[in-house]
Amino acid sequence: MEFLVEFAVNIPDGAPASEIESRNRAEASAAARLVDEGHLVRLWKPPMEPGETKALGLYRAVSEAQLTDLLRALPLYDWMRITITPLQVHPNDPVPDQPFSQPLGVSNEQ
Repeated sequence: MEFLVEFAVNIPDGAPASEIESRNRAEASAAARLVDEGHLVRLWKPPMEPGETKALGLYRAVSEAQLTDLLRALPLYDWMRITITPLQVHPNDPVPDQPFSQPLGVSNEQ
């Protein structure tokens, strides 16, 4: 299944700069792992107001429950407001419905 995931990150007031930096580095590593596993397909930055941190992601997972578990493991999860929208293929989609290029949960790493 594919899902559109909207993220808004709200860093708590008074969070130490070292913690913010550490979590951001860990978040980048977690995102790379989700890409390798075939879960994170695309990631975009939507228009934002100054001081906002938002992202839109196209994710693949076997179920919404699996996706929720993957998102809960993100280092910034407790600072995020997340909206998950399950997606279905539209009959006028210009891209034919194609199976996943690799089984979910299988890493590209050698």
